[in-house]
Amino acid sequence: MNAPSRFSAAVEPAAPADKARSPADLTITVRDRRFGRGRKAQRWWLNGDPVASAWHTALSATFPRGEAFFIEAVKAHRNDAPPRLAEEIRAFIAQEVNHSREHVAFNRAAGEAGYDLTRIDARVAEFIARTRDRPAIVNLAATMALEHYTAMMAHQFLARPAYFAGTDPETAALWRWHAVEEIEHKGVAYDTWLHATRGWSRWQRWRLKALMMLIVTRNFLRHRIEDTLDLLAQDGFTGAKWKARLGWYLLGKPGVLRRIFPAWLAYFAPGFHPWNRDERALVAQFEADPARS
Repeated sequence: MNAPSRFSAAVEPAAPADKARSPADLTITVRDRRFGRGRKAQRWWLNGDPVASAWHTALSATFPRGEAFFIEAVKAHRNDAPPRLAEEIRAFIAQEVNHSREHVAFNRAAGEAGYDLTRIDARVAEFIARTRDRPAIVNLAATMALEHYTAMMAHQFLARPAYFAGTDPETAALWRWHAVEEIEHKGVAYDTWLHATRGWSRWQRWRLKALMMLIVTRNFLRHRIEDTLDLLAQDGFTGAKWKARLGWYLLGKPGVLRRIFPAWLAYFAPGFHPWNRDERALVAQFEADPARS
């Protein structure tokens, strides 16, 4: 394993377009880790639960292409970034590259276990193809919204270790490692957005940000649910019963979508910034004991 690379955001930049921004003493650490190479592939890897396993496997299937899209959306605005933001962007890219690599390996294991992820991958590829002719600022707004989703779920995965109870340690470590780095860089796309739109009025900025979050929410929920039901159907689980079980998993217990609703709603508030909620205690908890975070 390579030694972690630490990127400090303590370099003071020019004032951003909004008062809210990432903490001046934030450190983004690139932990170049590899998980589960050579492990035996499992279909119901999350505590033997087909619904939980399908939901997370469907998420993982979107990550390699999705995170490549995030990288390109942020890179498109880095040329004139002030020193601190440029440092944040470098750390963001390094972390996302590692995440993509590890989820490629995870997805390969899912394929070896018998799942066909090609339809999910094709859906993500189609989405990315549609974005190529869009203004770069629109893709950054979409990235900002999706990064908020990953950060909200990352908080739940770290704050409630029971989400991965019964999972083999290597697989649980992959998801917790990914979660802690998503929290660390959760402000990068947003800070890039504030810099890129520094000449906009607050109303212009809020309008596009809010509209894009609504679009992203509609598409994210619809497609991830369809993807999960696709994987469940590959196990022979179809019909209203299994849709209800998925609904209970997301909205009942453990209820990851139900639990993130307050953080989702906060995105629309004036003065929002991802670091309005300082979650570095979760990062410190992970560093102290990665297996139990």
